[in-house]
Amino acid sequence: MNVVDAVLRAASFAFGMAWEITWALILGFFLSAVVQAVVSKAEMIRLLPDDSPRRLTIATLLGAASSSCSYAAVALARSIFRKGANFTAAMAFEIASTNLVIELGIILALLLGWQFTLGEFLGGPLMIVLLAVLFRRFLKPSLVAEARRQADRGLRGSMEGHAEMDMAVTDGPLLARITSPAGFTAISHYFVMDWAAIWKDITVGLLIAGALAAWVPMEA
Repeated sequence: MNVVDAVLRAASFAFGMAWEITWALILGFFLSAVVQAVVSKAEMIRLLPDDSPRRLTIATLLGAASSSCSYAAVALARSIFRKGANFTAAMAFEIASTNLVIELGIILALLLGWQFTLGEFLGGPLMIVLLAVLFRRFLKPSLVAEARRQADRGLRGSMEGHAEMDMAVTDGPLLARITSPAGFTAISHYFVMDWAAIWKDITVGLLIAGALAAWVPMEA
């Protein structure tokens, strides 16, 4: 096999995987955009004042619903922590946002099997439970205060603008907010921003996966 054939074969595998998973990504980003469009940052902060099991459950559900890349998740967790959310709850939100991802679960089921999806949705909550237990046992108020001082320095990362933006529509019933002109605008903006945040990672990942599928023998 010459170089051109090898590259074309890898590209073919990458395109095939992209074709198979694109609908899952679109669905996941749309659902995430809807959640971000109707749940404001202020509402998230109000819902996460402490690290009680109820609040951590809410943080987990919000994180899973507003799935994002790790950069955006860190930036958003820092943003809500700076504005008053509990530190442990903010960390639970961050973990859920990157480890309990609807579109990732679908992709795992499509490419690897349902067992991996089950592992994702069992492992994510387990990580959050372990985090909460360890933080409650070892996290000192002085460390949280130091973390808040560091966060308040306002060092900007690549996704800081995404985290600070809040276009959520908060007036009226839920369905009316989603279907209103402002709701459509917010959903479209969040949808595009989520794609913009991770399209490079997705592209590189697909190219690497395609190369491995094409060039690594199935058997030794």
